[in-house]
Amino acid sequence: MDSSIWVERHRPKTFDEMVGQKEIVKRIKAFVGHKNVPNMLFAGPAGVGKTTIALVIARELYGDSWRENFLELNASDDRGIDVVRNTIKDFARTKSIGDAPFKIILLDESDSLTRDAQQALRRTMEQYSNSCRFIFSVNYSSKIIDPIQSRCSVFRFRPLEKNDVREIITNIAKHEKLRVEEKSVYALFELCGGDVRRLGNILQSCASVDKHITSELIYKVASYADPKEVRDILSLAIKGEFIKSRDLLLNVMLRDGLSGIDMIKQIQKEIWNLQIDDIKKLSMTERCGEIEFRMVEGSDEFLQMEGLIASFCKK
Repeated sequence: MDSSIWVERHRPKTFDEMVGQKEIVKRIKAFVGHKNVPNMLFAGPAGVGKTTIALVIARELYGDSWRENFLELNASDDRGIDVVRNTIKDFARTKSIGDAPFKIILLDESDSLTRDAQQALRRTMEQYSNSCRFIFSVNYSSKIIDPIQSRCSVFRFRPLEKNDVREIITNIAKHEKLRVEEKSVYALFELCGGDVRRLGNILQSCASVDKHITSELIYKVASYADPKEVRDILSLAIKGEFIKSRDLLLNVMLRDGLSGIDMIKQIQKEIWNLQIDDIKKLSMTERCGEIEFRMVEGSDEFLQMEGLIASFCKK
């Protein structure tokens, strides 16, 4: 029985298997085709294919010997200047194995690198440019110093669109023999927000309960309130029915095990689906931000959520 994590099991191995980021894949495929890959900076949110495309580059360039010519470091663990002076330099200065023109170092989560480590990398990148190329993977490119950014081709990744997510769900469902309803596709897209890693984990969790994936099962497994219930809470509050709105809110939070922060993010999202005046939506969103700040600072979440509902009733 295969007990591997689905995220790894269904990770693309070639450029043709990649879903989404079409322009980025096209440009990088051309680099690999000419065997002339520059230093690269991949910037974008989590789970959109940054690490995956770096692994595909290594497989396409080196074939079976890709592990010998490819070094992956997670910069959130190995983030100090000693790693640059020792681990990275030792790997970069040695000749590549086979007929590969150069080695590749992937620095995942590079925005965690200290400034000293980044400064040390500047010289290393130039010194070993003939024998090694660097790929930086970051969530926020602004945390990488300008001298490194200027030495790299920058690729900005976006969250995957609904059609891309649908294609991934279809592929996983086919291989894992799942039955996924159309409503479930929408629910998964709303939950994952274009993050394929989160999508794979939710699907695997649901499949361990039932091979028939329904939206109710998805919300239950992911500890996420049904958007319809959140809209009902808001509708009751807008009508001035505080007690009913509060009771439904507390019932949803306790039943689904949701924290105040989880709930307020969903409420803020659903505000913009209400059929009310835009000025009122702005005021409600502003109030959500204020309540979230209070909860982050340590206020009682149930008291704050009741206060939020009360403020909606007054408007």
